[in-house]
Amino acid sequence: MGSVNRMEHQCTDGKGSPRRAFLGRAAAVGGALALGAGGTAVAAPAPAGARRRRAGRTVAVLGGGVAGLTAAHELAERGFQVTVYERKPGGLGGKARSMDVPGSARGGRKPLPGEHGFRFIPGIYHNLPDTLRRIPFPGNANGCHDNLVASTEVMFARTGGREDIRLPFSMIGTPPPVLTPDAFLRMLTGLLQTATHLPAHEIAYFANRLLVFLTSCDRRRLEVWEHTPWWRFVRAASMSPDYQRLLAIGLTRNIVATKAEIASTRTVATCAEAFVFNVLGRGADGQPDRVLNLPTNEAWIDPWVAHLRSLGVAFRVGWSVRDLRLAGGRIAEAVVTDPQGARQSVVADHFVQAMPVEHARRTWNVAVRAADPQLARCDKLATDWMTGIQFYLTEPTPIIHGHINHIDSPWSLTSVGQAQYWKSRDVPADYGDGTVADCLSVDISEWDKPGILYGKTAKQCTREEIAQEVWAQMKGGLNDTGEHVLLDAKLHSWFLDPAVGGLGTPHPTNDEQLLIHPTGTWFNRPASRTAIPNLFLAGDYVAVDIDLATMEGANASARQAVNALLDASGSGAGRCTVTPLYRAPEFAALKRHDETRYRLGLPNAFDLG
Repeated sequence: MGSVNRMEHQCTDGKGSPRRAFLGRAAAVGGALALGAGGTAVAAPAPAGARRRRAGRTVAVLGGGVAGLTAAHELAERGFQVTVYERKPGGLGGKARSMDVPGSARGGRKPLPGEHGFRFIPGIYHNLPDTLRRIPFPGNANGCHDNLVASTEVMFARTGGREDIRLPFSMIGTPPPVLTPDAFLRMLTGLLQTATHLPAHEIAYFANRLLVFLTSCDRRRLEVWEHTPWWRFVRAASMSPDYQRLLAIGLTRNIVATKAEIASTRTVATCAEAFVFNVLGRGADGQPDRVLNLPTNEAWIDPWVAHLRSLGVAFRVGWSVRDLRLAGGRIAEAVVTDPQGARQSVVADHFVQAMPVEHARRTWNVAVRAADPQLARCDKLATDWMTGIQFYLTEPTPIIHGHINHIDSPWSLTSVGQAQYWKSRDVPADYGDGTVADCLSVDISEWDKPGILYGKTAKQCTREEIAQEVWAQMKGGLNDTGEHVLLDAKLHSWFLDPAVGGLGTPHPTNDEQLLIHPTGTWFNRPASRTAIPNLFLAGDYVAVDIDLATMEGANASARQAVNALLDASGSGAGRCTVTPLYRAPEFAALKRHDETRYRLGLPNAFDLG
């Protein structure tokens, strides 16, 4: 892992006058640049040989989320001069970051940690964990990866007095050494019988549907299952309400904010396949459910940014991309506004656009879109609201050692008690005003259905009403069997993601939405390499193997973008490893057989209709 000794990146102020910014190692950088300010900083000149090596190798990374930081990391290690432009003050890390709750610190403590949504880093991820291992962290042999801790169970919280479903991962037992179709069906059927208590015929049918997908060839997955709604694939309309809630809606709306009636079967089942094998201990980086042992910025983002600065990466925080200008078939400049609102021109040899799709496509003008038709298809990609709220409690409230799916909540809530994982922190002594002992972090995935308190959708509620509604919905699932898990007297305060605005007005907004996956979405997802030779795309909307808007997808897409950039520039540097999801070798022959059946117009051999 080489370090960049010097950075030279040319900008103009929009009137043609050049500016040069030089960046040395992090220890030599002035405080203004460390905070992402737009002023000029000068470090000691690099040796002449280093300057020659840098010629023609400047990269502007547009966006400072997981995709942008990953791209910067991979490029800096390969000797490129990288500057990251991030539009939000304090926005490095994107939707993955944690943030300070304004005005919450007292007596020398840190502010309470808020976040867009809780972190969830399952064992099916491979690319993001590889990056985590390469971020130094004091005392950790494996860097930030050692800050991952495993949850031991998951819970489905039911309402109406029904018992909640707790599923310890240890109950899975030892998987069979050779996974035949019959062994798979028996294993999955037994697991579902224990976990869901659904009728036997419904469990058998659902297990069969997963087997159909696991043994489907790639062509059938892409040409049939990508166009098939998950709701129809699992025949939810003819099943019991509990089947619909647990196995259709619970795997789509609550987890990935997509309605089961329109969600792509290929997307949902691809991740379900990976999770099943993760639970079986197959092809995984670690346990099925992992979180961080500190607030996200402390455990990951801040060490990452510090490491990138040590590699010579420069950051311009508060700089917003407005336009990409094409000349001679290449991106000649990115038009940006600096923190003071002044227009600037960013010039670089290569541009990696690592912005969320809803923001990136606003920067693609007519000329840019004409140069690459796949960019226009991105207009068809859909986003929805999946936003977090944190409740701070005055007493430890470890409901379970894992995530909770509030399966019956109108707003499709999921939550996790976080402080139980922060073993190196004394929460009252370290954060807030000294009275907060726990943090219950909740994701709201449904913003368009009425709640139980006010009869209004989340978008129609004020911020205060949202907090009261979410708290009530959680109590409806956790306190309904006579046990008082959540007590109003323990509630200290709450923090709703500031990305949502205009709540309670006719025009609510959300500045940080989530890509969702209706049928056919795959065909509108772009490749990392564009038809413009010096423009590359990274982000969770770019086509990658995991086919789901995740931090893993963002990381993998950035690796793809860097590889495409290395190819385009003729670089001899080693290419980034991009690891696909695990595929069970036992099913390879069945998938080849299904390829033949598909060409003949026949259904999958296990498809009972």
